[in-house]
Amino acid sequence: MTTDPIADYLTRIRNAISAKHRVVEIPASKTKTKLTEVLQEQGYIRGYKLVSNPDSVQPVIKIALKYDAFTKQSAIVHLKRVSKPGLRKYSTAAAMPTVINGLGIAILSTSKGIMTDKEARKVHVGGEVLCYVY
Repeated sequence: MTTDPIADYLTRIRNAISAKHRVVEIPASKTKTKLTEVLQEQGYIRGYKLVSNPDSVQPVIKIALKYDAFTKQSAIVHLKRVSKPGLRKYSTAAAMPTVINGLGIAILSTSKGIMTDKEARKVHVGGEVLCYVY
């Protein structure tokens, strides 16, 4: 059991990208699955599949990472955990953070679910800033 499963999720993706892996396996949860959906909707990953693990009760998320065909560079350049268990970071709809002047995304946990900063501004909700992706 990890104390911060979202940080573990981001670190596994970061390590897979630095090792140039095509697929990374991550223990599944509802939060991690929704984070993966947001990353796919925004075009940072190629796809994902929820697979039941025969060794344990907990399923696994298999994420297919996305790389540029010519430069072999990952679509995800940087992943940063913002709100941590020791220091939570919250934002209102009016003071929503922008990542690299709108080129990146901030992923938030709101009362209406996990969404990007742009979606949160549209529905005018604030929440906990989970991570920055660009």
